[in-house]
Amino acid sequence: MAGRSGREISAVPEGGLKEKLLSWEGALVLIFVAVNILGMIISPVYNATNVLREMPKYLAEAFMVFGMGYILVLGDIDISVGSIVCLSATMACFAGNAGLPFVLVALICMLTGLVCGLINGIIAAKFTELPTMIITLGTQIIFRGIAEVSLGSGGSISMENTDGLSAIASKVGPFPISFFVLIICAVIFITVLAKTTFGRKLYAIGSNQTAARYAGINVQGIRCFCYALLGFLSGVSALFLLSTLYGANTTTGNGFEMEVIAMCVFGGIATTGGKGNLIGGFIAAFIIFCLKIALGQRNINTQLILVIIGIMLILSVVIPAISSALPKKKKAE
Repeated sequence: MAGRSGREISAVPEGGLKEKLLSWEGALVLIFVAVNILGMIISPVYNATNVLREMPKYLAEAFMVFGMGYILVLGDIDISVGSIVCLSATMACFAGNAGLPFVLVALICMLTGLVCGLINGIIAAKFTELPTMIITLGTQIIFRGIAEVSLGSGGSISMENTDGLSAIASKVGPFPISFFVLIICAVIFITVLAKTTFGRKLYAIGSNQTAARYAGINVQGIRCFCYALLGFLSGVSALFLLSTLYGANTTTGNGFEMEVIAMCVFGGIATTGGKGNLIGGFIAAFIIFCLKIALGQRNINTQLILVIIGIMLILSVVIPAISSALPKKKKAE
């Protein structure tokens, strides 16, 4: 038996190795391998050492995949995360330049994101008739507007004391610290969504909010929590982004919202809610990062990179739709 969430409910064990290899996550692993092979073909300097050296400036974005995945499973969306990153980074720079200890700077950065996410969640929970796309479009403009007003005519700010940022930008062997933090977050968020009661509630809400409410699930409370969580992760993203940029400006985080949504959707999470998992989104994030690094090493126009990501996104939606439609067509014939 399968619900709208796309998850099988049965007494039989999950599929074996063959089924996993033929799953969308298995296909993503093959695409990841193919992208790396392509990178080595088109760029003579594309290798593990150079990829790991360039990876930190991209890894910051991946933290938001987990929160965005939860939001999409709920059937909602948040396009304000790029602006939250901008505002969080800006507030952290002001705090650092005011002479506050780095621990407080980091807390201010993450709390700024948390407050912004909480604002989104409260509005979405209180005004359920409003589409979340419209809500977060409004807050996107507001949050970035606050950052721009704070930055003033210069439009940018640099962190004067970078000792704390340098510490979190350090490496353990060839791997940046952000990589290990990201892996820990991935294990936690993937497990929560796939194996816990809270995760099942998210799928239930995404499948049918009304049925979930009648089942005793605090629908609006969970929605509000997930928006706050995504805001917090946007603050974490801003902190790690600062460790590579050492400053913020009016364009910080520009376009992050579309790329994070693309990673989730390309990873198999449906925008209609109730379907998908974070493993695919996590793999998709690294596919896009490696593609960016490979094309960047060839000095290929960044707009072309966006075109390629857009094509990948469309294919990730079209291919499963065609695959599910073919058996129905054959049955009808």
